[in-house]
Amino acid sequence: MPGHTRRAFVRHAALIGGATALTPAVTAAPAAAETPAAPDAVPAPAVAVRPGDRRYPDLTWGSNQRWVGTPDAVQLAATPAQVLTAVQQAVAGGKGFAVRSGGHCYEDFVTNDRIRTVIDVSGLNAIGYDEARRVFFVEPGARLGDAYRTLYHRWGVTLPGGSCPTVGVGGHVAGGGYGPLSRRHGLVVDHLWGVELVVVDASGKASKVVATREPDDPNRSLWWAHTGGGGGNFGVVTRYLFRSPGATVGAPSELLPKPPSEVIVSNVTWSWSDMTEAAFTRLLRNFGEWYESNSAPGSPYATLFSQLKPQHRSAGSFSMTTQIDASVPNAAALLDSYLAAVNEGTGVAYRVDDRRRISWLHAVTQWPGFTGTDTTTRFKGKSAYMRRGFTDAGLKAFWKHMTRTDYAHPASLVMITSYGGRTNSVAAADTAVPQRDSILKLHYVSFWTNPADDAAHLNWVRSFYQDVYAASGGVPATNADTDGCFINYADADLADPRHNTSGIPWHELYFKSGYRRLQTVKAQWDPKNLFNHALSIRAV
Repeated sequence: MPGHTRRAFVRHAALIGGATALTPAVTAAPAAAETPAAPDAVPAPAVAVRPGDRRYPDLTWGSNQRWVGTPDAVQLAATPAQVLTAVQQAVAGGKGFAVRSGGHCYEDFVTNDRIRTVIDVSGLNAIGYDEARRVFFVEPGARLGDAYRTLYHRWGVTLPGGSCPTVGVGGHVAGGGYGPLSRRHGLVVDHLWGVELVVVDASGKASKVVATREPDDPNRSLWWAHTGGGGGNFGVVTRYLFRSPGATVGAPSELLPKPPSEVIVSNVTWSWSDMTEAAFTRLLRNFGEWYESNSAPGSPYATLFSQLKPQHRSAGSFSMTTQIDASVPNAAALLDSYLAAVNEGTGVAYRVDDRRRISWLHAVTQWPGFTGTDTTTRFKGKSAYMRRGFTDAGLKAFWKHMTRTDYAHPASLVMITSYGGRTNSVAAADTAVPQRDSILKLHYVSFWTNPADDAAHLNWVRSFYQDVYAASGGVPATNADTDGCFINYADADLADPRHNTSGIPWHELYFKSGYRRLQTVKAQWDPKNLFNHALSIRAV
């Protein structure tokens, strides 16, 4: 499921540490060149892990310890053939099943009691180049860090995906993942050429299909649904195929974006002891207004990516992390100007914790500014797209909940992330991500470890969110200021009338009018509604 899931947290929170990228699995074999089995050969089945196996506890939960499953079996698939067999067996058994790649799902989509079989595709982690199709392939079990390292080392290219290297490609891509290079190169799905997956027809038969963005592809709608429709909806992806639009000629090194060789990274911190409400409000207002003025695709700041991460006052401080392409003319001066603009008129000074020039690959896989790591925690997250800066009412809600005295938890924060740029140069209907004129993306989240504290932390996140968007029913409705939510930060509250009292359906917040099109794809490719969860697409 969603890509991502616990993206980078903050270095100052006690629960978070550094991250190290995994060693990638690399292959240059064409996607179409799978070796056929001998006529009488029976493909080896996936490894089945059941209760009582010493591996079982490790395979029944993901990054969110709020959700621990009790499946009858976890099928560890390592080939598309094993995925096909595992799906067919699950369908024949008549019990619920779900697929997992990186295990970063925010909600219980893979762990609820209905799920009796988990198809784990972390073993499908190959990354390579398909000479016949002239596309790069990345299997769903590969981690983002693996993909970045392999694509860059072998071909000098990359994908503009997320900043957390341990996130699995599987859900991240399907949900329309974004990251530090998106202002310059768009979303990861803006470079998706095709997808290979296992689907199940109305008779219950599983089969493998390929869908591409080519105009004459009869399966093109299925490709489109994977450009932001979210994971766990239509089938089990076994391979993503990438080539940038318009990149039809040239060597492989010309077919995907080239990342910067080096970036200038920055991490600055403000002390809560210096903050008045006026200073805090001015800081957030400056941040939003700066992006209103600097989010055009051709902006000199197109390569600048930043996160302002206000934490609850009990943390003592909060930070802003930024990177910019070091090769941009006057890059250091642009960064200085940006920092000054964000802090202008606050009357408080920030502390520079880190500022240096490092390789892009190190920044995206190891530098702790954005990457963070996954730890054994419980968490709850919510999201919002912003079309312009903060309203007065929203700023008052931020101050109220960040300084509450009846709640004190350092690991409760909002990641306010730069967006826009090239992301906004794609038409809303071209992909299943319809939010194509936003400048910021917000991630409200709290991390904790003790189950006894669930109610307190859930209440903080929910009440904070409802107060910020009180003018539109407690959710970021599509209006002049906001534009809904991000499916990779899955929030089941939006489909629960106890928590979403706005009257706006959850699917409108995630997919807007594109939901009707996703429903049509669902009806065609998953007619038995086998791939379902609390926020899955419902057939027409």
